[in-house]
Amino acid sequence: MAVHELSRTDARRIAVRAQLLGKSRPADLHDVVRGLTLLQVDATAAVAPSADLVVWSRLGSAYSPSELADALAKRSLVDLRQMIRPAEDIALYRAEMAVWPGENASDWRKYQHKWLRANEICRQNILNRLDAEGPLPARAFEDTCVEPWKSSGWTNNRNVTQMLEFMVLAGEVAVSGYENGGRVWDLAERIYPDQPAVPLAEALRLRNEKRLRALGIARAKGPECPVEPVDVGEAGEPAVIEGVRGQWRVDPAQLGQPFAGRTALLPPLDRLIHDRKRMTEIFQFEYQVEMYKPAAKRRWGYYALPILYGDELVGKVDAIADRKAGVLRLNAVHEDEPFTKAMTAAVRREIRDLARWLEMDLVEKD
Repeated sequence: MAVHELSRTDARRIAVRAQLLGKSRPADLHDVVRGLTLLQVDATAAVAPSADLVVWSRLGSAYSPSELADALAKRSLVDLRQMIRPAEDIALYRAEMAVWPGENASDWRKYQHKWLRANEICRQNILNRLDAEGPLPARAFEDTCVEPWKSSGWTNNRNVTQMLEFMVLAGEVAVSGYENGGRVWDLAERIYPDQPAVPLAEALRLRNEKRLRALGIARAKGPECPVEPVDVGEAGEPAVIEGVRGQWRVDPAQLGQPFAGRTALLPPLDRLIHDRKRMTEIFQFEYQVEMYKPAAKRRWGYYALPILYGDELVGKVDAIADRKAGVLRLNAVHEDEPFTKAMTAAVRREIRDLARWLEMDLVEKD
């Protein structure tokens, strides 16, 4: 098979179109989630919850967050490891759940499984409670683990929450909903659609193909990611990008397509920029989330939103939603290169639309 030779402009446009950020907008929430394959759940809501911001950036202010809540309640969308996916896609994960941790599992996965089995009493208590009482938050379960979970991070000794996470991997429990910012749990059989599992090898292939359609262009191999990979295996067709090292895989359906762009404000976890290495290589854009930095060391702001203009990332919007005051505080618009009048006007329209969608007044820093 011939290797497609692409310029950086070609690669950017393929990525933008695939992420539903071209001029033509998707029709509705489900079109967005099916096109992107997922919405990542994130507790940070400095402007708005990340999943809602992703959908707003595709649909505009006509989108209401209640639509996502309704879809989750009706189970047309489901939360799998804090990634909201179309319910029908769960069939692509069932075979993996059935054999978790798998024959070729890493030592880390084997350790997780060993820990779960060592705490079988706790696991069974959770299943019994859910069976008898229905959906419950993690705090409702008694910690009956005989072997505590050891970690150098924040999960140390968080036995119940870790048990629930591993039971998700095994397909035993699932997220039923959300309460006070936390997840509510139930038996997976009550949440996931009753569909047969797609055989594991086929499921992995289909997942790679879906991921490539959502990304447009990606590496065949990449670093291991705990939930959603950034690479796509042998999906699509081989490509090289002028000025960028290495081999890529491209969705052939995106090749030779016309491009019409628009302006969008993106949350930090948006899939267009989530793979920071790809972002740097293709878009030549410098960006990082700075909420964990001391205020004096921030260049762009606590929760800066990257600005997409056509097929380029051109700056960042530093804005914070002050819900108590009912205002969207615009601290700064950072221009990577001086904006033209047209760029300035387009960015201002998006900021005003964001305030309108949030139902807040826009207040600019003096």
